[in-house]
This record gives sequence, structure tokens and C-alpha cells, in this order.
Amino acid sequence: MGVKAIRAHVHDGKIVPDEPIELPEGAAVEVLVPENTELTIRERAELDAELQAGAAEFERGEFEDAHALALRLVARA
Repeated sequence: MGVKAIRAHVHDGKIVPDEPIELPEGAAVEVLVPENTELTIRERAELDAELQAGAAEFERGEFEDAHALALRLVARA
């Protein structure tokens, strides 16, 4: 079973997805709530921009495998 992250907001005390998502009726979902929900509009926009930039880098293959990074760091020590 895969995992997909979606963006949502709270409206009238209910979590409402920001984009359509098809789930079977009664499907169980897990919601992770950030501890710090006190971001300003500007901070949220900056965070969203950084997340989008990181996702784009990943899609282009611009990342380093964690295992390869660990080996490189150990070799330096």
C-alpha cells in the first residue's frame, strides 16, 4: 500500500482537502498535525516554495542517496 501526502485546511472544525482525492467510503486515514501551527502567511508561503523547489529537484534526480552520503562522510573521518 502506497502513501500519499495531501494538503488540507480546517473549515468549521473539519479537515477539508485542498484538492480532490478519491477514497472509498469509510477509509481510514492518518492525519499528522504540526506542533507549530503559528506560521505567518509569509512564513507559510516561504515554506511552501521551499517544499516545491525540493520536490522539483527530486523529480529532476538532483539528490544524493542517503547511504552514499553516509559512506562519503565516514570516509572523510
